[in-house]
Amino acid sequence: MEASLQARKMLPGKNLLRTMSILILLVGAPRLFSQAALLLEQPYGVFGTINPTGHAAIYLERICADSPVHLRMCSPGERGIVISRYKGLAGYDWVAIPLIPYLYSVNDPAQVPAEVDQETVNRLRNHYRESQLGQLGENLPRGSFWNGGWTELVGTAYDRRTYAFRFATTVEQDRELVRTLNERPNVSHFNIWYNNCADFDRFILGHYFPHQFGRTIFPDAGITTPKHITYALVKYAHRHPETQFSILEIPQVPGFRHESRAIHGVAETLFTNGYVIPIVILNPYVAGGLLADYLIRGRYHLVPKNPITVGPEDMDALIEPLPLISTPSASEVESSPGAAHLAGQVVNGEAVVHTTLSSVPE
Repeated sequence: MEASLQARKMLPGKNLLRTMSILILLVGAPRLFSQAALLLEQPYGVFGTINPTGHAAIYLERICADSPVHLRMCSPGERGIVISRYKGLAGYDWVAIPLIPYLYSVNDPAQVPAEVDQETVNRLRNHYRESQLGQLGENLPRGSFWNGGWTELVGTAYDRRTYAFRFATTVEQDRELVRTLNERPNVSHFNIWYNNCADFDRFILGHYFPHQFGRTIFPDAGITTPKHITYALVKYAHRHPETQFSILEIPQVPGFRHESRAIHGVAETLFTNGYVIPIVILNPYVAGGLLADYLIRGRYHLVPKNPITVGPEDMDALIEPLPLISTPSASEVESSPGAAHLAGQVVNGEAVVHTTLSSVPE
């Protein structure tokens, strides 16, 4: 009897030891999920005023690159790559750039200046171009008013503000994406109407979330835009909290350009920029259809009122898991043709993004 009592007294200690052992194993075990993000980049400059649809790219934490056009899995300590599609990049369909150089044209976050001018930006970009982008050729265009060039691959934070819409991926998904992109011909067939940057992101997101990112007629007359593909991801995350969805803002580094502009879709641009006026004159029925497209499906908020902001010194926030968003039910998402309105909060010292639905236009 005494032995039995002694065993019972020792049991809490054994349970505590067992619990501590499990916690140590869980902390020491490799993470099953890594972070990826759809990067929604604001338009800038004169062309960004004429066509304020912006740009979209994909950040992948666990995937790195042997060269700008050949992928591999990352080694410990590497931060992953940003992969994107631009026109005029030596005939390649996509190019991969490490995260920090993509944003700031340098490898070391400590070297990112707090403020820049045109001379500084040109110097940083040219240095990175000479040292890292040789495989893309000596005659790689810098870009023009209408077409992007290699300068849009490095130092993007000097041109515009970016919003990162994060989601979780598995190592199996990442490895399969590396294999798929390395095996496919990396040859550009860029077309702004049906094979643009957002179409490439639609392909990548479809790899992680099959059958969820097909082309749609509404909004934007069937054109895939950065804003709409982001909305599709937000809508999917509402129904699937396991995506570990969160939103971060990467501010524009001041000094080089004026503040970048808000992102619009095609139908939204036609009305906000006044392009719909000649359409009304030529064909009021088409104009009416565009108006219906804009009012029913073309107005939605994507950016939190108070987003979590990250700079070059804390870019690891793109990698570290954040609390899950609180999401409405799937029926709420499906039943609302209005806007997805997001607001950031801090709860118990943790940054949380709460998502609610609103029919109020942006």
